[in-house]
Amino acid sequence: MPDVGLLTPGADLAPGSPAARTDDVALLRAMLRAEAAWVRVVVRHRAAGSGSAADSDTDEGADGGADRGTDGDTDAGAGAAEIDAVVERLAGADDDALALATRLARAGAAGGNPVIPLVAALREAAGPRLAPVVHAGLTSQDVLDTALVLMLRDAAHEAVGDLDRAAAAAARLAAEHRARPTLGRTLAQAAVPTTLGARFAGWLQGILAAGAFLADVADALPLAYGGAAGELSGVAELSEVAALSGVAEAAGGEETRATTAEDRGHARPAFELVEAWGAELGLPVGPSPWHVTRTPVVRISSALAETCVTLGKVANDVLQAVRPGIDELREPAAPGRGASSAMAHKRNPVLSVLVRRSAIAAPHLAAQVLTAAALAVDERSDGAWHAEWPALQQLARHTVGSAHAAAELLEGLEVDAEAVARNLRHGLPDAGPAPDVGSVLDVGAAAAVVVDRVLHQYAEQMRQGA
Repeated sequence: MPDVGLLTPGADLAPGSPAARTDDVALLRAMLRAEAAWVRVVVRHRAAGSGSAADSDTDEGADGGADRGTDGDTDAGAGAAEIDAVVERLAGADDDALALATRLARAGAAGGNPVIPLVAALREAAGPRLAPVVHAGLTSQDVLDTALVLMLRDAAHEAVGDLDRAAAAAARLAAEHRARPTLGRTLAQAAVPTTLGARFAGWLQGILAAGAFLADVADALPLAYGGAAGELSGVAELSEVAALSGVAEAAGGEETRATTAEDRGHARPAFELVEAWGAELGLPVGPSPWHVTRTPVVRISSALAETCVTLGKVANDVLQAVRPGIDELREPAAPGRGASSAMAHKRNPVLSVLVRRSAIAAPHLAAQVLTAAALAVDERSDGAWHAEWPALQQLARHTVGSAHAAAELLEGLEVDAEAVARNLRHGLPDAGPAPDVGSVLDVGAAAAVVVDRVLHQYAEQMRQGA
């Protein structure tokens, strides 16, 4: 049976849940999207009369004995429509997609990744005309890493949307309580007066930084390419670079010929196909393969973890403020939210609890990705690459769920002004002029300057993003 997120409430995988874009069906569809985009690129290349589609021998043991090409007059539009129809038949309906993902999960053990059985299923469904084009010149890592990039980018964009909501709510709170005095605490003890506005502005500053970092890293996530060992030989064969490069073409001691101008005019370098694949998927193409140079996943895992821990600070402050005896903040109410199975009188701060849960989990997941990157070896890592997959998926799931919960939390957060004032009086009964503590009035005026600076930063970011 599939994982539905039973143990990750708030980041569940039920249909319509924000985190559902990180489930196995979403990843399956991303793999199919990558494979179909490649077929469209190769078919267009062939239709232009610059080469023939052919299977490459990759480390998955692809069928190297297949026909080395299909009819040279394959119509690009018809080929694109065909592969799109095949993908729709395989995974267009949720039930079909789930059934296929389940089969791939089991079959993937034989080769160590789900792409190998996916390619077999896609070729079988594509039929004899398109089958030789499916996955030609690619390797499993090209497809799986590209699919993960697509999924992570979608998840990041979902989270950034909710971070924008959270930032707007934090800005409103900071403005509304700009100069409201409150008890500042350091090392769990009453310290000096500060303002609620300054505390909320601190939340806002963190959310703005995390959102900008996540958006920038997500938009820079590149296409994964390289072929069998990152040397692009399979793609070069498709683009006829090997045949037209001026390297020996005759057997024995015959003299080689230089590439003619006419040959160069008809040749399309391997990178042209790769660039077209990236354009088809809306992904930038880096200067070289990153099969074992794991910078893209290191950066996205760091950005996802930063988002979770930034929101964790918000949740921690709320959890402190809702405690009995403090009572300065209240989470937004909703039917059934915060209920206890044993104590009907309780209203648990469940949104903050779930955000804090993800803040605790995320750094360890990011550490797993970074550890795997540190153990990358040769031209494809033996186990380190594989260890990244579930960590990235879980990290994305936590980030999406946490951002969504934090947005709802901040949009409905309630402030009890009387409790805020009471706690300040009780915590600092003699607050006033002192060698190290200014008056409450002075502190409020000084803190308001900080609030205004952060609000100005927020307004400027909104103006630039408009």
